[in-house]
Amino acid sequence: MRAMQIVDFGNPLKLNTYADPTPQGSEVVVRILSSGVCHSDLHIWEGFFDLGGGQKLEVINRGLKLPHTLGHEIAGEVVAVGPDAEDIRGQRFVVYPWIGCGQCAACQADEELLCAASRTLGTRRDGGYATHVVVPDAKYLVDHGNSPIELACTYACSGLTAYSAIRKTESVKNRKRLLLVGAGGVGLAGLEVAKAIFDGEIIVADIDDKKLQIAQDHGAHHVVNPRAEGALAKLQQQTAGGVCTAVDFVGAAASFRFGFDALRRGGKIVIVGLFGGDAPFAPISMPFKMAAIEGSYVGSLAEFHELMALVRNGKIGPMPYATRPLEAANDVLEELRGGKVVGRVVLRP
Repeated sequence: MRAMQIVDFGNPLKLNTYADPTPQGSEVVVRILSSGVCHSDLHIWEGFFDLGGGQKLEVINRGLKLPHTLGHEIAGEVVAVGPDAEDIRGQRFVVYPWIGCGQCAACQADEELLCAASRTLGTRRDGGYATHVVVPDAKYLVDHGNSPIELACTYACSGLTAYSAIRKTESVKNRKRLLLVGAGGVGLAGLEVAKAIFDGEIIVADIDDKKLQIAQDHGAHHVVNPRAEGALAKLQQQTAGGVCTAVDFVGAAASFRFGFDALRRGGKIVIVGLFGGDAPFAPISMPFKMAAIEGSYVGSLAEFHELMALVRNGKIGPMPYATRPLEAANDVLEELRGGKVVGRVVLRP
């Protein structure tokens, strides 16, 4: 097998060659046909997440060992199964990568996202920037229906992250307006998901007018550039006091403040982006606004099945994506860092 791997944080990935993996127990080996490049891959490649104020969360302290293969948006064909696994060789699936240890209380309660010893593909274990990947159990393989294999892989993170976050806004009563902050890969996936599960007005905010145009072309009711003069005041006026809910797909100080300030009283913002930094915040604004702030990290296996059922039934439209060969992974990461990627770039081993 071939794999583009981190051998030194912040330096170019290296193409390494290994023997094809042999599955053990209930494991299955998937020959990768597509692997999406996510913005969180960029942070792992750099070696840290920015906590603001000069503080960093070093990924080496989260159980990641080098060399490491990035990539958690994976789809492909089963080519080998362990002795305890059902023989499903030759079948194609999208892989749910957010896998827990399987033993702790969280995992036993089907809350693998809360597992403190996760086995996530691409972030803890080797992932999709390769020709093959080992999946611990076939239960993490999900049918993608007629969705193109190049697009199907993106649902494992960008689609699922958006789906879970938008579902979390359902706790707000009388939702009529949803603000999506950020029109990158996850944000545009969020737009497609919102169109399928939210019956109301969808507003997209981004500082890149080209991305706003794409969002408008893909069905956003309104778009707004937060850097435009008077953008927040105009949005509040247009929405009669603010939006009901917001999802921050960026996770930066400015994106959070814009999303929170755009809320009406009793509104809620869900933060999923990992851009980083810190945001000065006045706690008194919470009771005055009676607002809620919630964090959301990807989504559960049950939510993934819900999402993929929508995909198979043709309810989720495709977001923009492009394909590149596996060996172009370094170029794609640099393009992503420079803000040059629209939607998703998918590697094709």
